[in-house]
Amino acid sequence: MPARVLQTGAISGGSSDDRLLRKTTVAPGVRRGSVQLSGRIQHEAGRYAPTHASVERGTLTTGKYRFRADLSRTSAGPGEGNVVIAREIPLDGLRGEMRQQEPMSGHNSWRAGGVASRYVRPADLADLCALMRQLPSHEPLLWIGLGSNLLVRDGGFAGTVIATQGMNAISQIDVGRFRIEAGAACNKIARVTARAGCVGAEFLAGIPGTLGGALAMNAGAFGGETWPLVSAVETIDRHGEIHRRDAKEFEFGYRHVDGPMDAGFVACELSLPKGDTEAAQTTIRALLARRNATQPTGLPSCGSVFRNPEGDHAARLIEAAGLKGRCRGAACVSEKHANFIINTAGSDGDARANDIEDLLNEVRDTVRAQFGIELWPEVRIVGDRS
Repeated sequence: MPARVLQTGAISGGSSDDRLLRKTTVAPGVRRGSVQLSGRIQHEAGRYAPTHASVERGTLTTGKYRFRADLSRTSAGPGEGNVVIAREIPLDGLRGEMRQQEPMSGHNSWRAGGVASRYVRPADLADLCALMRQLPSHEPLLWIGLGSNLLVRDGGFAGTVIATQGMNAISQIDVGRFRIEAGAACNKIARVTARAGCVGAEFLAGIPGTLGGALAMNAGAFGGETWPLVSAVETIDRHGEIHRRDAKEFEFGYRHVDGPMDAGFVACELSLPKGDTEAAQTTIRALLARRNATQPTGLPSCGSVFRNPEGDHAARLIEAAGLKGRCRGAACVSEKHANFIINTAGSDGDARANDIEDLLNEVRDTVRAQFGIELWPEVRIVGDRS
């Protein structure tokens, strides 16, 4: 099946220069019926497709473009309505998955959330470059790894989700130096570097995400942080070009990174000191045991919801505010660790992203009212509320 990029817009029938106007949301589902489109349809890239046809059951193909009409607001014959234009993407190097209207509940650790217009999982870095060269420059992008720090609102995300799991290579360049791609799981990085006799990355075993997310927010756990290990990064721009950048070009702090990220991180170079393999592996086992003992690891969550305020801990403040066990729908503040919001419905329940966000905001408001302290979310919240 050909890979496609979908764009949306409004169209008026019966004019000699019907123009496609971009919107930010995908039109509703197609209904049976027909609509006459005549004249020329102007694609936003400047190409023209002559048309004079009926849209039967919502579909019209003209040359390389395919239009799908929303007939819920269009009567038979010439009129106004919504359409979706699908532009064929050449398959040069595109070997990964590409799906339309993809439920994001299956792609984040909360197991909740709305639908993304497009979901793409490139097979590897070359596949990603081929994709980026063909996506419209204004297309909203959402980069995800394991989705462990992400909430997509129930109204969905109108844009392209790029999943990085296919870009997960870990290679040792030299003694203590590793090139690691953005889709590599953090816990795997900890294990691989420890087996190579290097130390300093053991804390990554406690981060349930991928390197790309860790780079984007300077993720940390058990007193360690990502960016102090980084010597260089590779970023990709909207033209599919890879740029190698020295770590000195970036400024970072607690859960914060500033610098020339372009469209996103695709790889980095970690520099680690030599050490004792057995000691590093023992440290990893101890950290994982500590995590399992103190966190609700068996239930869907995003990990820590809030950053720790300076000189204090978010979990202590939330517990002191009496919020352990507080629920909105299936979303509850964990009894085991107050800085976790868990989806008690599990992966098969009808958990709502809006309930999770509402509970998050209730926790913020309560802590602010009781202690005068602002809690800032670690989790990234995107999309529209339904």
